[in-house]
Amino acid sequence: MSVGIGIAGAGTVGGTLVRRLIEDHDAVEARTGLDLVVRRVAVRDASRSRDGIPGDLITGDVMDLVSDPSVDLVVEVMGGLDPAGALVLAALEAGKPVVTANKELVAARARELVSAAAASGVPLLFEAAVGGGIPIIRPLSETLAGEQVERVLGIVNGTTNFMLTEMSEHGAAYDEALAEAQRLGYAEPDPTADVSGADAAAKAAILAGLAFGTWVSPDRVHTEGIEAITATDIRFAAQLGFVIRLLAVAESTPDGVSARVHPAMLPTGHPLAAVRGPTNAIFIQGPSVGELLFSGPGAGGEPTATAVLGDVIDAARELLSKSQVAPSIRFAPADVVDFGEVPTRWCLRLEVADQPGVLARIAAAFGDAGVSIKSVWQEGRGDGATVLLVTHTGPEGHQRVAAAALRALDVVFEVASVIRVVGAAE
Repeated sequence: MSVGIGIAGAGTVGGTLVRRLIEDHDAVEARTGLDLVVRRVAVRDASRSRDGIPGDLITGDVMDLVSDPSVDLVVEVMGGLDPAGALVLAALEAGKPVVTANKELVAARARELVSAAAASGVPLLFEAAVGGGIPIIRPLSETLAGEQVERVLGIVNGTTNFMLTEMSEHGAAYDEALAEAQRLGYAEPDPTADVSGADAAAKAAILAGLAFGTWVSPDRVHTEGIEAITATDIRFAAQLGFVIRLLAVAESTPDGVSARVHPAMLPTGHPLAAVRGPTNAIFIQGPSVGELLFSGPGAGGEPTATAVLGDVIDAARELLSKSQVAPSIRFAPADVVDFGEVPTRWCLRLEVADQPGVLARIAAAFGDAGVSIKSVWQEGRGDGATVLLVTHTGPEGHQRVAAAALRALDVVFEVASVIRVVGAAE
C-alpha cells in the first residue's frame, strides 16, 4: 500500500525532499518497505517550472494538500507562521499526519498543534526544526525520556557561528564576517533573524519544551544577538582562555524552567568551543548520562531534507500500522523563570581612568549590588586603562544593577561590553 505525500514548499529543503522521494523511491522502499509517492507540491507561484518536480504535481493552493484524498501525509517546509500554521492545523484536524521543519511555527504554536494531533490521533513530527540534519528531537523525546535533564546548551545558528569563527580565527571585523557569510550563502540578504538571535530563540524554546516537558513561549526566551560583538571582545576573550559563541541555553532550576539566547564566553576546553564554522551542536547534561554532544550540519537542503525524510518514514509507518511509532510530545504545567532571577556569570570590559582608587570604587559598586568579583585584569594605556572583570555566579538582576552602577561612576568612561561566561568552573 502506498502513502501519498503532499509537500508545502519547494525551496531549498522542499525541492530537495521532492527529488529525494522521486529519485530514491526504490532505494527507500527497499530499506523500509514503504511505497512513498509524492502526490502534490504546493508553491506560491504555480506558473513557474521547477527542476525535478513534474508540473502535474504542482498547485498554488496549500489547502489542496488537505482536501486532496490522495494525500495521506502532509509535509510543511514553506516556513513562516502563515499560511503554514493554518495548513498544519487543518491537516491535523483532518486526521493527516504532519511533518514540519518550521521552527518558528513549532515554537509559537507547539502546544496548540500538539493538542490537535493528539485529538486526531495522528503524529506531528518536527525533527528538522531545531538542528537541521542533527538528530536531537528523537534523543530528547525517546532515548532521554527517563533522564532528568538538567541543562541544554546549543550552537543552533550556523550563520552566527560562522561569523564568530571568522572573527576569532581570521581577525575579521563583524561587517567583514557578515559579508563573507552572505557571499557563501550562510547568511540571507537580510540577516536580522540570525544575528539578532531570533532564529536561535525559537529553537531554544523548542529545546526547553522537549528537555523539560514544559511549553515555553518564544516571548519568554531572553534574546540577545551578536551585533555588539567586536574583534576587541574576541581578542580579550582569547587572552583569558575563552572563545565567544552564540548559545541557546535551556535549564531546569528549583524555581522552574529557564530559556535564553545570548553571546557567551566558553572555556577553550569546553566541547562547544571547538564547534567551528556553520556547524551546529547541542550539548546535554544530566545526572545519569553525564554529558552528551550532538554535532553536525545545522542547515542546508540535503541535511535538513534527510531529517524531514526520517520523520516522513516514521509517520508513514504509523499511518499504515495504525500504531504509535514516534512518541507523542506532551507538555506539563511548570513555571518559566524570569531571566533576572537566573544565576549567571559576567565578563565586563571597562574603559576607566588610570588612577589610584578606581578599582576600589568598581569593587564597591559590585559589592553594593551583591555580586562578587572572581578576577580582575588591567591593561594601562596613557591616561586610561582597560579593565576586564569576571564575576562569580549571581542572580542576573544583581549583575545588571552592578553594571548600571558602573555606568554612573565618573571614573568609568565606558562599559564597553558585557558577555556572560558559561561552562567555566567557579
